[in-house]
Amino acid sequence: MPSSPSRRHVLALGAALGVAASAVPAAASPGASGRSGGREETRSLDELYRAAVADGGKLVVYAGGDTPTQQDGTKAAFQDRFPDIDLTLIVDYSKYHDVRVDNQFATDTLVPDVVQLQTLQDFDRWKQQGRLLHYKPAGFSKVYDKFKDPQGAWVATGAIAFSFLYGTAAVGQDAPRTPQELVDPKWKGRIASSYPHDDDAVLYLFSLYARQYGWDWVARLAAQDVRFARGSNSPGDAVFAGQKAIGIGTAGSLVAPESSPARFVVAAGHPFMGWGQRTGILKQAKNPLAAKLFLNWQLSTERQNNSFNGWSVRTDVTPPVGLKPLWEYPEAHVDGFPRFMADRAEVERWKQTFALYFGEVQGAPTPGSLGLHPGA
Repeated sequence: MPSSPSRRHVLALGAALGVAASAVPAAASPGASGRSGGREETRSLDELYRAAVADGGKLVVYAGGDTPTQQDGTKAAFQDRFPDIDLTLIVDYSKYHDVRVDNQFATDTLVPDVVQLQTLQDFDRWKQQGRLLHYKPAGFSKVYDKFKDPQGAWVATGAIAFSFLYGTAAVGQDAPRTPQELVDPKWKGRIASSYPHDDDAVLYLFSLYARQYGWDWVARLAAQDVRFARGSNSPGDAVFAGQKAIGIGTAGSLVAPESSPARFVVAAGHPFMGWGQRTGILKQAKNPLAAKLFLNWQLSTERQNNSFNGWSVRTDVTPPVGLKPLWEYPEAHVDGFPRFMADRAEVERWKQTFALYFGEVQGAPTPGSLGLHPGA
């Protein structure tokens, strides 16, 4: 949600793992159409690589995430395959990247060629504003329909899920099997969570919990002496470090090896949440050919077959044994998250309500404070 920065943290990756993005020239290029409804890219990765190098060989991507190094695995894999491309990949919370890009539009100082964000509503808005190019990379027709814009204004390149996980050594034979069990008094003082009112994906997860289990469950969780922190990586980090037994509101994998010190939990009939991390092609991209290369590489079957959690955005990539495609889990509410993100008034009501239960968000942003023009 993808290459991860550390095997030890693979289950705790946040909203920006292993996804990438692309851009396209303002004029249609051979093998692809830049117009709405154009056909898919037909050139090979090597052909796109040569074209990108000839065009200057630079690329800047703004990616949503939690730590500065969270996309280092993706960057290293891309540069190993395409060493003559100078890739700058900036990780920050999606809610900062989107307004940063809006301000760059307003001041005519645009830095990224591509944005890959959790703030799904921005892509619909930017499409309406004419900020996104329409481009269909190779494999676009194989992407799950709700993970792409029909005209190619955006496409998801990573399928991500948030739930809770536990440390196998910490819980022993007493492992919680559903979110409902997390309010058992035996877990008091042993839970870490990301703030739901700081990250909209975690917010949606907690809203699903509240809807299914009721506000009494939320009140009981608030009484569990939960250690809240910023960044969806933080609960997994706490579990892997042995600081807490359980982490809520983080990414993970159901196909982790038996030797993994943590287990990601998805239970039939109980909510978790999943989505396709959207990538958008900016019309004002300075490096459109390198960005096209990046997007085609990320959507390739080779990359999709090696996602960190086993899930792909493509319908022709078979998940590992024991998994279904993410959109086939009704408990993942894949269709609900885009609707939730589009209703910003409802989002604000949920945020402020959870602040009443859990307190105000505390702490510095985990990616650091990057200012107006990182990567410039």
